Amino acid sequence: MADTRVVFVVGARQVGKSTLVSQYASARDLGPVITLDNKAVRDAALGDPTGFVAGLRPPVVLDEVQRAPDLLLAIKERVDQDTTPGQFLLTGSANVRSNRNVKDALTGRIEVVTLWPLSQGEIQRGRNVVDVLLAGGPPEVVDAVVGRDAFAGPVAEGGFPEARQRQGRRRDRWFRDYIDTTLDRDLRDVSDALKLSEMPRLLRLAAAQAAGLVNYANLADKLGLNEKTVKSYIELLETVFLLRRLPAWRPGLASREVHSPKLYLVDTGLLLHLLGVGQSRVRPDPRITGPALENFVALEILKQAETAETMAQVFHYRAGRDEVDLVLETRAGDIVGIEVKASATPSTSDRRGLERLRDVAGRRFIAGVVVYTGERTIPLGDRLWAMPVSGLWA
Repeated sequence: MADTRVVFVVGARQVGKSTLVSQYASARDLGPVITLDNKAVRDAALGDPTGFVAGLRPPVVLDEVQRAPDLLLAIKERVDQDTTPGQFLLTGSANVRSNRNVKDALTGRIEVVTLWPLSQGEIQRGRNVVDVLLAGGPPEVVDAVVGRDAFAGPVAEGGFPEARQRQGRRRDRWFRDYIDTTLDRDLRDVSDALKLSEMPRLLRLAAAQAAGLVNYANLADKLGLNEKTVKSYIELLETVFLLRRLPAWRPGLASREVHSPKLYLVDTGLLLHLLGVGQSRVRPDPRITGPALENFVALEILKQAETAETMAQVFHYRAGRDEVDLVLETRAGDIVGIEVKASATPSTSDRRGLERLRDVAGRRFIAGVVVYTGERTIPLGDRLWAMPVSGLWA
């Protein structure tokens, strides 16, 4: 807000966007929060966006702006006439930046802050592990919980603040209502041409493929839809922050887009709900354990990358039979690889993908980590370590 004309806080429903901006506005005496959930306000914004914005006195806080996306174009005109920073603080639970006209209009005028469900780093008040890894190695962890108890609880609880306060059936009911509301309301805000009846089933099928490569053809076959339609639906589910696709990393920048992305749910509590399983299944069932743990670690890294001091993009890597679950790449070209294993003892095969990535990246490769369920951080070779799960937030 100190140096940017428009700040836009985006993210999934119920992650705390409205609470965050309300507290910020109150602490700085910015005036009341204007919410587009109010029908009278929304009708005024939809009917005459330019006139609505012209009647506002900055600094202005607008909540749920995706309900009237043309407001962003009117805001663009306003801040082009007056370049004073800190004029508009916005929130939205659907990513209106997917609208090409809106995206182009606000380039250079807006900073977007993505608010995810709570990370374990926030819950445990730990340090940012992305910054630690990019400094050249993992945190030193000793006396960590050994085995699947190290992650079963956090995986089942997830990061939605209200869902974390519930257990069992009450948590399931919260997620059921959450999905219904998001699919029925937010998707209608961002798309008219949509068979909403297909979306809950697609979301469940996506959950079954979590932590795997996106297979649009397989999903299309199961849904009885064409592949292009399924891909557009996946994009919409990503737009409303239910899914996250992770692109492939390759040494050549131009080649990344031709390789399949991996698919994750934005929250592991939501993932378990969609799979119809509880915390007790996370420990013994390998069909649940591996994907749930990888989804958990991937989202932990993605969340912490948003607030890390060093900017880094997150990818996955696959070359033949070798793969690395997560690859961090900084603007300077530094590379960190992260492989996720549910075992308490790292094996030689666990680090094979990291060794391949190290060989490909050369001196750009600064650290490779096998996240495992053992007791302590241990060295595995040249720039390679095994790190307990709790190292993600220690």
